[in-house]
Amino acid sequence: MASIEASKRAAAQVAVQNHYPLNAKWVGIGSGTTIVYVVEAIKELGIDTSLTKFVPTGYQSKQLIKKAGLTVVEFDAIPEGTMLDVAFDGADEVDDDLNCIKGGGACLFQEKIVALQAKEFICVADSRKLQKRLLTNWKYIPIEVAPIAANRVVHKLTEMGSIKPAIRLNTVAKEGPLKTD
Repeated sequence: MASIEASKRAAAQVAVQNHYPLNAKWVGIGSGTTIVYVVEAIKELGIDTSLTKFVPTGYQSKQLIKKAGLTVVEFDAIPEGTMLDVAFDGADEVDDDLNCIKGGGACLFQEKIVALQAKEFICVADSRKLQKRLLTNWKYIPIEVAPIAANRVVHKLTEMGSIKPAIRLNTVAKEGPLKTD
């Protein structure tokens, strides 16, 4: 296994061992390559998860949960007033103060909704993602915008000093063709 993948797996195992409640009823599962190892680590705990409901942040995590034989529940099916016990997600970049850039994988809005519904949000990242300050390796901050407002948002970002706001059009396979960075 490549050292990067080993690093992702190690980060996921530590995150799950330290933060997964053994009696969890509701668990958010984010997106990205590290999350594969989070789901793997949950399975490796060897606990009964038959009563646990896993809430995905997108198509990739939904398929990952299903493939692992875990119970998928869409966010809108969570009973009113129910908090997730924990939510795990990855990051694109993390600074020394644990601020992070997320959303490069185009699931930002759903990731935020799931994270806000959790009692505890655990951002899992390998050492390559840690930088002294944000925007060191990751050169933009993803934002998600309703398509009807995309051009106005790009114009407003320019007015606010953004150097090159751009609409990302190359993500048809994820959630649709219009993403704004």
